[in-house]
Amino acid sequence: MAEPPLIAGVDGSESSLRAVDWAVDEAARHGMPLRLVYASLWERYEGPRPSSAPRRPAARTAAEHVVASAAERARRRNPDVRACTAILPEDAVHALLREGDNASLLVTGSRGRGELRGLLLGSVGLAVAARAHCPVVVVRGDAAGLAGTHERILLGAGDPGTNSEAVRFAFREAEARGCVLDVVRAWRCPAHGSTDHPASAEEPARHHEERAFALLEELLRDAMADHPGVRVRRATVEGPAPKVLVLRSAAADLVIVGARRRRGHVGLQLGRVNHTLLHHAQCPVAVVPQQV
Repeated sequence: MAEPPLIAGVDGSESSLRAVDWAVDEAARHGMPLRLVYASLWERYEGPRPSSAPRRPAARTAAEHVVASAAERARRRNPDVRACTAILPEDAVHALLREGDNASLLVTGSRGRGELRGLLLGSVGLAVAARAHCPVVVVRGDAAGLAGTHERILLGAGDPGTNSEAVRFAFREAEARGCVLDVVRAWRCPAHGSTDHPASAEEPARHHEERAFALLEELLRDAMADHPGVRVRRATVEGPAPKVLVLRSAAADLVIVGARRRRGHVGLQLGRVNHTLLHHAQCPVAVVPQQV
């Protein structure tokens, strides 16, 4: 059975070109074939053409130029990666979601052509990350994060039982890269402790920290046994998880978070942590879904 490909959405924007570069490196790292997909509803807007029309629709020609340029860029970056292209006359979000049903990974840029200036994350990237049933990487961040020079992956640790797919994805990624895996679980102490008796406030704080560490150990136990060669650094940090992970993303090449996918739910399914990272992380963000 053929290995599912890595799918990268392309549209000719600078953001999508950075996504192509990242996707080529990832495909090479894991030995996966790469499929470059351009989707647009141009046929709806071009209207019917007379049978005698000598020229192809301008939008179709532009689409062919986009995928040809992306394929050439991929070939120049790594000629050993097997890459093919596809032009799909349909809505980009629906096309990528459908492609993702038979993909190892979906990769998009953080902002497409025509997105409003100053927009933190484009509508296509957000919708795909929130609805796909395969892992999605939104390629964003600063130059160091995009270049992968930190040699460090960051995993935001959720609850055992609802985050196992993200854990497996993180360990496979760290193993393929030969890099350190930082696993962070944020915790917070309720603010109703008495300030008149500092010692009494320390006990609840210690309890929450110990519970966070115990949950972290439970979450990682099986994956660490399956991937003994991966260097793991565990940390429990007091503070709001979105802020903690955004700050730590500055020293990572990829930040990975899980996403619950409730059966039968068709809307966007992103929690506050995922939403914040997709808009503000300083490196690419992987959202790994898990059915609950």
